Amino acid sequence: MISAGQVKELRERTGAGMMDCKKALETTGGDMEKAIEFLREKGLAAAAKKAGRITSEGLVEAYIHGGGRIGVLVEVNCETDFVAKTEEFKELCRDIAMQVAASRPEYVSREEVSGEVIEKEKSILRAQALNEGKPEKIVDRMVEGRIEKFFKETCLLEQPFIKDPDKSVQQLITEKIAKIGENISVRRFARFELGEGLAKRADNFAAEVEAMTNAVK
Repeated sequence: MISAGQVKELRERTGAGMMDCKKALETTGGDMEKAIEFLREKGLAAAAKKAGRITSEGLVEAYIHGGGRIGVLVEVNCETDFVAKTEEFKELCRDIAMQVAASRPEYVSREEVSGEVIEKEKSILRAQALNEGKPEKIVDRMVEGRIEKFFKETCLLEQPFIKDPDKSVQQLITEKIAKIGENISVRRFARFELGEGLAKRADNFAAEVEAMTNAVK
């Protein structure tokens, strides 16, 4: 049986319509790569045709938010310098930089998440489910569902796009690929937040403790 998640993934990777994606998966027995080939053969995969092309041009976009409290650098690649200079591509880069500033992703895609991190997260999620009193037989299924949520929260391409939460960042990029006519990829990003990771000054900490104590009284 073809799941909604499979259809969604194929749509994000190809830009093809939902029904076309479902039919392709049904025809190929749920094989994702064969389904992409099927859509390409039918001329329905606007983005998949370009997915293998080399993206060596592009932009490094900077975004500063909150009067200098948050800063982001993101590298977005395309195929030609011509496209890199277009306003539509620049706008996409700005949107992605804003996404990183607002949503705090840790990775570009789930492929970047190490097996060690995934196993550690699954172990935590499993312990949480058992502590909630969930039956052992459904815990593994719950963990798989929650690890998908983990990917959607931490992986940039899977996050809901801040300007249109009904689509993911990957869907946004796929739409741009189909419209612009070149392959586009996010290579890397860096996010900086003022004071992040630094210990607070002792006097600030003491003031916060006093405020909390007064609030409890």
